[in-house]
Amino acid sequence: MTERTVKTAPQFNPTTFVMFSIFLFSVLPGFSNGQTQALSPTLSPIATENTNPSSQESTSTTATPEASTNPTPSPAAAENANLSSQATLSPTVTPERSTQTEMKEMSLEELMNVDVTSVSRKPEPYEEAPASIDVITNDEIIRSGASSIPEALRLADNLEVEQDSSSGWNISARGFNVDLANKLLVMIDGRTVYTPLYSGVYWNAQDYLLEDIDRIEVVSGPGGTLWGANAVNGVINILSKDAKDTQGAYVETGSGTQLQDFAGARYGGTLAPDVYYRFYAKYFNEGAETLSGGVSSAQDAWNMGQGGFRIDDEADPRDKFTLQGDLYNSFLDVTPGGDIPAGSQENFAGGNVLGRWSRVISDDSNMSLQLYFDRTYADEPAGAGTTFGDALDTYDLDFQHHFSLDAGNQLTWGLGYRFTHDVVQNVAALSFLPATLDQQLFSVFAQDEIELGSDLFLTAGSKVEHNDYTGFEFEPSARLKWDLADKQMLWAAVSRAVRMPSRIDTDVSIPFTLEGDSDFLSETLVAYELGYRAQLTGEWAASLSTFFNNYDDLRSLSPTPGGLLGYLPITIANGLAGQTGGAELTTDYQVLEGWRLHAGYDLLLENIWVKPGQTDIDNGLEDTADPKNQVFLRSSMDLPGNLEFDPAFRWVDAIYGSGNANAPTVPAYAELDARLGWRPVKGLELSVTGQNLLQPYHIEYGSGEEIARSVYGKISCEF
Repeated sequence: MTERTVKTAPQFNPTTFVMFSIFLFSVLPGFSNGQTQALSPTLSPIATENTNPSSQESTSTTATPEASTNPTPSPAAAENANLSSQATLSPTVTPERSTQTEMKEMSLEELMNVDVTSVSRKPEPYEEAPASIDVITNDEIIRSGASSIPEALRLADNLEVEQDSSSGWNISARGFNVDLANKLLVMIDGRTVYTPLYSGVYWNAQDYLLEDIDRIEVVSGPGGTLWGANAVNGVINILSKDAKDTQGAYVETGSGTQLQDFAGARYGGTLAPDVYYRFYAKYFNEGAETLSGGVSSAQDAWNMGQGGFRIDDEADPRDKFTLQGDLYNSFLDVTPGGDIPAGSQENFAGGNVLGRWSRVISDDSNMSLQLYFDRTYADEPAGAGTTFGDALDTYDLDFQHHFSLDAGNQLTWGLGYRFTHDVVQNVAALSFLPATLDQQLFSVFAQDEIELGSDLFLTAGSKVEHNDYTGFEFEPSARLKWDLADKQMLWAAVSRAVRMPSRIDTDVSIPFTLEGDSDFLSETLVAYELGYRAQLTGEWAASLSTFFNNYDDLRSLSPTPGGLLGYLPITIANGLAGQTGGAELTTDYQVLEGWRLHAGYDLLLENIWVKPGQTDIDNGLEDTADPKNQVFLRSSMDLPGNLEFDPAFRWVDAIYGSGNANAPTVPAYAELDARLGWRPVKGLELSVTGQNLLQPYHIEYGSGEEIARSVYGKISCEF
């Protein structure tokens, strides 16, 4: 392979970057209307119950004449500015109740009014968000018995979640859930988590103390206008709680058949009045899955430890400052085979630190500035005593400003910069050339929400990004929202999104087998969506989203005619195009005060083809290895004696993999998870969770590993 020519970027000095960022966080917050103020914010909580269902009014973005002359922002304005940050948002709660208690006691109507931010990058009630969005609350996560973020994501009806090993997961929205899946953007507290090796997510390196996750917002459909490249088929936004909502001590421990042992702890307190902190740590050991009908072990056990902190300064209603960070280390046993001996392990390790400052400028204007540094390291045995490794440093700066042009016109705009330093430890069997690569990503976006009538709203905008692979990329969208009646909304959208090239597209080299293409183009999507969301009665809510997607320049694997063995090496190219369509239906019904039912259904139709004059070794079938239908049924019931019972059923259609359009590589399967919890006294909870209870084992992905039935017990205490 000929090593591709790398564009020369201006010399980047991380020390300068960090010092400049410290200057921004320490100096800029001090300027307000020409006066110097100390950096310290406090939120004035507002009640969860939203008395006005209009998102425009509920977010208090229109200034009153009195407010425009008052230098002190109203409590609602302060709340919105602090919530406008993409990562610190949490459902607003009354001061006397914790977030977890508030979520647990919410009625269905109150849950429909929980603020979400992933659709518009500003707070708006869930029932008013014009997109296909699922919100997984903290209470749902805990009551599901999930022990990891991927398990919690099974609660999102608009995702495909497939476990392929003890630590391996494939997660996507609206198709393309294959090896090296790359069309879903994932964020944890505003920090993008993906590897530039293939633009996907190492799910075995993403973890958190689930008790401290506030909620997970899952948007299916393109989000490139706001979130940028790789937000093609969806966005997952994982948001942790404010430090003030995690005061005191919390400990948990347990063990079981697959989740063999685990423990977690967190402590929160105050550093000064209205300056809150928390520290946390957790560890788990996951047992190996099985092979060959449960006869043999896959030898893929997994253990991981993680710890971190968060500090929220809320002493001043005008400003809020957040500082947080995490460290983790993960070890995965590798199934032996070939020249990889038994006992070999993969290692994923890393850490991050993030700072965010948000400010209320006036009742109708607020801004936020965020900076983070992230380091990840991964290595895996490559055989013959060699190890393939990748070390990635990411520096990211993001600015956002929201203001009202007039009473019916709200504008949000922002700037972003990202620098990555990637160092690959190549081996003879797999290399990326150049081994060391520095890249820069510049972005600017603007989105305007215009009130066309009392019940009709248009949101239009675009993001413009410049990357070192393809130069400028444009990702516009237009979204129309029509309030048909009280608590009923019809929405439609047309959007363009791109998946920019990754190193596997351009730089990969497997001798005599696979070569990257230095001229690889961005994959593109033009999506058309139509949806309806309504609270039909006080006890019944439903949402329906339909979509039609047009893809072009999809990645193909093109053989070399007359080459080695008649087709080698295979070259990565943009040789595929395709269309997908489908529907996503979700509904909730409040049977009784302590009993809620949930149902979801996904339909996905796919057609991927080889473009004229191009070739692909799989004829596009590799990209259609997705279930056509998925069905989800859940019940959440409070029983007498402080008992909780939460069963969850799922049925997943057969998957037809690469090179086999007639026989499924993964048969259709049905499974049941269930959790029984008991709170004998305040602050103490005992629970037992069963996962995959309907059969001893089943296959979810074409890797062939079997996911075993499992049971574990848990004790948690909060004081």
